[in-house]
Amino acid sequence: MQRPQASASAATVHARNIGGIQETTVTFDPGVTVLVGRNATNRTSFLQSIMAVLGSENVAMKGDADEAEVTLELGEETYSRTFDRAGGSIDRSGEPYCEDPTVADLFAFLLESNEARRAVATNTDLRELIMRPIDTAEIEAEIDRLQDRRDSLDAEIEAIDDRKGELRELESRRDELEARIEETTTELAETEAELDAADADIEARREEQSELENRLAKLREKRADLEDVRYEIDTEQESLTALETERREHEAELEELSDPPDTDPEDIDSRLRELRERKGEVESQVNELQSVIQFNEGMLDDDGTATPPELTAAGEDSVTEQLVDDSVTCWTCGTDVEPGQIEATVEQLREHSQSKVGEVDRLEREIEELKTEKREIEQSRRERERHERRLRELDDEIEEAEATVEELRGQRDSLTEEIERIEAEVEELEAAEYGEILDLHKSANELEYELDRLEGDLEEVESEIAAAEERIGEEGDVREELESVTDRIERLRTRIDRIEREAVEAFNDHMASVLGLLDYDNLDRIWIERIEQETRKGRRKVTEQTFELHVVRTTESGAAYEDTVEHLSESEREVIGLVFALAGYLVHDVAETVPFVLLDSLEAIDSARIAALVDYFADYADYLLVALLPEDAAALDDEYERITDI
Repeated sequence: MQRPQASASAATVHARNIGGIQETTVTFDPGVTVLVGRNATNRTSFLQSIMAVLGSENVAMKGDADEAEVTLELGEETYSRTFDRAGGSIDRSGEPYCEDPTVADLFAFLLESNEARRAVATNTDLRELIMRPIDTAEIEAEIDRLQDRRDSLDAEIEAIDDRKGELRELESRRDELEARIEETTTELAETEAELDAADADIEARREEQSELENRLAKLREKRADLEDVRYEIDTEQESLTALETERREHEAELEELSDPPDTDPEDIDSRLRELRERKGEVESQVNELQSVIQFNEGMLDDDGTATPPELTAAGEDSVTEQLVDDSVTCWTCGTDVEPGQIEATVEQLREHSQSKVGEVDRLEREIEELKTEKREIEQSRRERERHERRLRELDDEIEEAEATVEELRGQRDSLTEEIERIEAEVEELEAAEYGEILDLHKSANELEYELDRLEGDLEEVESEIAAAEERIGEEGDVREELESVTDRIERLRTRIDRIEREAVEAFNDHMASVLGLLDYDNLDRIWIERIEQETRKGRRKVTEQTFELHVVRTTESGAAYEDTVEHLSESEREVIGLVFALAGYLVHDVAETVPFVLLDSLEAIDSARIAALVDYFADYADYLLVALLPEDAAALDDEYERITDI
């Protein structure tokens, strides 16, 4: 998996007022660059400068500076960051290499306080670290949206299948109507032939015939109106029934919803702001503590090069006397103190820094729990509001439908009365002397009405057939979309599993390779196992994957046994943390966005193993910068570029 470096360009970094750096410009080529020097020689500050211009926020300004800047020239591109101290905060601006440094902070910037690197020592949740750059909540929300769409498409498929059955019924109905139309047309033609053949005095009977025809035409018109009204009543009644059914469904779903929690999202937001502010304060304290630790380490330098500037004003003689007296002048109070006192103070500061890092982890977990709780509350409230809003709409629609039905029933009653009156008048005319011919006219009128009705029904059926055929024709598109949605759901469901699996495989493979290179005594194997465990998310208990670290040792007799992480040496824990960070670097393809890997504070590992680790890591980044003490740097390949003056 070695990445080609032929296309990479030399990098030039200019930094001012970052960490302990007042101002410097350093150029280095692709590949491995070793920053060689004793403690407090600005090696870590230079690495922080690179982190800053790459986009990281985990950068400390020089304590006595009000503004700072870093630029990176890489090929024909130039990137920059500026920092301005404003009151108790620092304003950041510029155009860094990365817009989002999350994965780089976790898996590329491997300084001493790097969270992934220290995961084993601090007993951090390894899976949470690997999955942190992945927005699992958004993936789950997208799965929910796609499942809703899949259910909708399944319903459409069922509806299309129903339409197929309806189409067969409609085609049968069409054949029946066509047969009846043919029969009615034949009967009407026969009746009209009888009228033509009737031996009657048309002129003498014109007045009676005309009056009867008017009555029959009126009767046909009113019957048609009555049929229309009855059809509208049936249609409105069906709509009303559907609305009432839908209302009952929403009422049932609303009852099934749990009561809204007493917690107000605004209270959660307020608590989140407090936690984030506290997290920012603690992180700032961690950065300040790191700066103080680095400076105090410089006070312990054998050659005294890290003596604070304000103490050099006393003159060279006084400094010489301090060295002769084998004591160190405290930069805070100006008195002579034993180096052991400073070492004890530095150790206390380290312990305090570590406790602050633990507090940051706790605050982050509490923030995530509150965010999850807020999402659940908002989702519950949205669901309840949706049902309540639809119930109000349904009440209005039901009221409107009931009013329409009532109005149509009134029209039906009025038309029924009018039809009865006209029928009575027709009966009176039929009883007259010309009853036979009037009967023929009545039959013809009724047949014409029936024929019009049948043709109207046929037109409606043919329209429904066309609509059904069009809907059935959409089945292919619906099934294609259903298949696409189903595939998308499966890909999203397997994405998290794939990343977890690849992270575990990458760690186990690289850990096996590194252990083979470093040759630790009786340390046979270190590997991660994915297991399921029950955890709490907000108020719910869910089953989730977690990573369990196993350590296998061998006895002098060659027997293997499983040890605990607590029994690992500091060197072994450091190596495991670095390999875990490398696994995250590879799984998240960090090299595609950040071609830099930074290493610092490797003193817990012996020189030979440091050299092996550097050689191993060099295969995976275009630029690998390592800060080492001179004796550790001496073990590295002479071809590696070295920088001794920053």
